[in-house]
Amino acid sequence: MTFLRFMAPAAALLASVLPLTANAPAHALPGPAAGTPALAATTDPACRTTATAPLDAEQARLADPRTTALTERSGLGDFVRRFPAALCTARTAGEAADLVDAWGEALWWSAVHRAQGRRTAGTLAPGDDRPLYWVRLAMTVQLARWEPGFTVDRAALRVRFEDASRGLADNGFTGSPGVRRVFISGFDPFGLDAEIRRANPSGSAALRLNGRRVTLADGTRAEIRAVLLPVRYADFDRGIVERAFAPRMTAGPRAADLVTTVSQGYPGIFTLEEWAGRSRSADPYPDNTGTLSGGTYERPVTAPGMGPGAEFIRTTLPADAITAAVQSPYPVLLNAAVTEIPAGGSEPVDREDGPTPGSRAVAGGGGGYLSNEVAYRSNRLRLELAPALPGGHLHTPVLTGLPADPQQLTGPDFERNETAIADEIRAVLERAAAAGTATGAVPEAATAKGVKPSAASALR
Repeated sequence: MTFLRFMAPAAALLASVLPLTANAPAHALPGPAAGTPALAATTDPACRTTATAPLDAEQARLADPRTTALTERSGLGDFVRRFPAALCTARTAGEAADLVDAWGEALWWSAVHRAQGRRTAGTLAPGDDRPLYWVRLAMTVQLARWEPGFTVDRAALRVRFEDASRGLADNGFTGSPGVRRVFISGFDPFGLDAEIRRANPSGSAALRLNGRRVTLADGTRAEIRAVLLPVRYADFDRGIVERAFAPRMTAGPRAADLVTTVSQGYPGIFTLEEWAGRSRSADPYPDNTGTLSGGTYERPVTAPGMGPGAEFIRTTLPADAITAAVQSPYPVLLNAAVTEIPAGGSEPVDREDGPTPGSRAVAGGGGGYLSNEVAYRSNRLRLELAPALPGGHLHTPVLTGLPADPQQLTGPDFERNETAIADEIRAVLERAAAAGTATGAVPEAATAKGVKPSAASALR
């Protein structure tokens, strides 16, 4: 049994929920192969599901009917409805692995094409990142409840599905001559216990930009590729950042020319973070599963699986080009703030001008949460694999504009703000790519003053 057997039903689903235009990218999934059996004909009658599989705190939020509404109003609901039957077509562990790969990739590309206007189904704005999050999460519950007639490694299958549905698989640069390559990461929505309707503009930008080619100020072209990362400590511990970035840092015609992580940060401004810190220190703020990092400002900790590196890593993105030229509709500032425990000291100290020699990292410009950690992990790996590669972290403004009525999922202000942030991220990337590898001096007027990492703002 081949991978194509599982690609065909997933591709058929992709076609049914996602009418593509004639200029759809070449990496769209293939159509069903001739002679592929119908889904029902290959379903194992002994295959069943159980409702007793335990749910984590993230999955349990699916009980809120607004999450179903976000799924259905996106036009992606068939993924949830048809995935259980698809799972029952697998008859071995190897076939199960192929199947979750195929369905994960189909979901990713459906969300990308939707965000880029290549579909007509659904009533939510195309760039809304929330449907992908809730559809993926519902499918992980179905995977956990599946009871095949053979032994499977459920944890490994979920990792494969998550990676594929987040852009980590079959999402490489084309390697076209003369086209610069920009690689970014965004994040899932978070803080959902306080407001389950929340979105994440970094995720929206990742979907809108993945696979896009843009024209730079000097007339050259750049290709952007993106991945979406979970707001979960355990996935970071298991190396999802390194899995995402390492292939783009390996020398060759498909290696990135510039990398940056992106997350949601401070109200009303973009910040280019000058420093990423090695430590976790965001407790008592949990991740999306309700898990704490184990680190506080008074007692920072180093994450499991972290490779060797300095306490702080400085950005090598062209800060002057970014902050001097891209300022609309939000200002873009360089943030040099960190929190450290000075050499010989025992108490955390906030600094606006970067770390001092020999200090212990408490928080970088992105605080002590996963937005700081993704910056540190990716740039630690960059220094190991491709030290000349420009890299850093960009914080977006906080996305606002949700309607006051909690039953209204979207509104014009929300959609306009999410689009404005995504458009300015694109402008930042275009300016950074055009500047090449040079890291210029930082203009004083573009430096963020008084921006301080905190567990309530620059977490993401």
